[in-house]
Amino acid sequence: MKAAQSLRIVSAIILGLGAGGAQAAGFQLLEQNASGIGNAYAGSAAIAENASTIYYNPAGMTRLPGVNVSGGLTGVRPSFKFKNSGSTGPGGLPLGSDNGGDAGSLGLVPNAYVSWEVNPSWYLGLGIGAPFGLMTEYDEGWVGRYHSKKFSIKSININPSVAYKVNDQLSIGAGVNWMQLDANYRRNSPAAGLIGQLPGGMANPLAPTLLGAPDLEAQVKMKGDAWGWNLGLMYQVTPDTRLGLSYRSKVKIKASGDTNIDNTTPVPIPTHFDAKATVELPDTAIFSVVHDLNSKWQLLADVSWTGWSSIKSLKINNGNPAFDDELDLRFRDTWRVAFGANYRLNHQWTLKGGVAWDQSPVDSSKYRPTSLPDNNRYWVSVGAQYNVNDRTSVDIGYAHLFVKSTSIDNDTDAASKGTVRGDYSSNANIIGVQVSHRF
Repeated sequence: MKAAQSLRIVSAIILGLGAGGAQAAGFQLLEQNASGIGNAYAGSAAIAENASTIYYNPAGMTRLPGVNVSGGLTGVRPSFKFKNSGSTGPGGLPLGSDNGGDAGSLGLVPNAYVSWEVNPSWYLGLGIGAPFGLMTEYDEGWVGRYHSKKFSIKSININPSVAYKVNDQLSIGAGVNWMQLDANYRRNSPAAGLIGQLPGGMANPLAPTLLGAPDLEAQVKMKGDAWGWNLGLMYQVTPDTRLGLSYRSKVKIKASGDTNIDNTTPVPIPTHFDAKATVELPDTAIFSVVHDLNSKWQLLADVSWTGWSSIKSLKINNGNPAFDDELDLRFRDTWRVAFGANYRLNHQWTLKGGVAWDQSPVDSSKYRPTSLPDNNRYWVSVGAQYNVNDRTSVDIGYAHLFVKSTSIDNDTDAASKGTVRGDYSSNANIIGVQVSHRF
């Protein structure tokens, strides 16, 4: 009973905190541990240095004798600053000059894991994390308010896993995943846009009033859950070289909730709708290499793929075509490449470093959403591990993400949302701490 209660408490904390700006490409969160930050997550599917291997490659549990626990917290602080260069509102409505401030905000991403060596061949584990998250929020009255004012995604993933040690070289692992997604989307709509939506057009009697009326504000809140699975294998090629390969399946979530419209116009329109949407979260594959160069140096490398093309658009069905909404995204599949190194300074201290190139699923300024002004980025990471004793270690890592100037020229729904045209100046800072212990 106590274990179940503790699981619910940890799950609630992760769902509440796991909404930071996504710092893998798209809105994926690589930060499922903090011990990998210092290496820019190079070698993630082969390193297996603590119980967080459950997420990256469950086969890695066979390298962890006894009972192992690991937990951490990562702070993610992205920055998205927009500079307008000719944005226009629907129907030529004036937009003002507000660039929206910094749309990024601090997000906290926790994780918790436990693995258990049942016998020398079989291992069981449980991981809890937040693999997807996003938060962008602009100032009131900014020029892109008809596209988005706030967009947040929170997630929780509960991942029971099993691993089998085939022999001294080969291990395999598998897991099931229950994922819950919680989304909140808020944007304005010009009252003048109602003229063409009302029965008979209503243009003559209402146009003068509506053209001068305040904006409507629509807010959508939805939640959904679904199941997925993951597989992994680990192979010790030589005493000094280890390979890891893992795969996580797509997760198709059917979310439901409410759309509420703040209506200050003199026109009686519906202000509440039952909202529905379906999103197929992408699958991922990772290939990793870890090589012990000598007693001091360890080299790590990673190539990963994410199937973002599963998300072509996000359609919000409000049960009335006049009030339905859609984000035309047209995401592409992406690649990520990372390299890292560890230097064993002494028995207690290990220093870490890493670099990575991370491709964005957003391939065009036309389809770049204000809710996710994403672009390719480079990681530069440093970190350290301190062994308190033979059973307990503490990791700390820091990464800075460099993002090149990002253009946007989104006119995918110009008739009702206008065109957002300009450039984003973006970057991100990530810092985290992980504590691991073996019983």
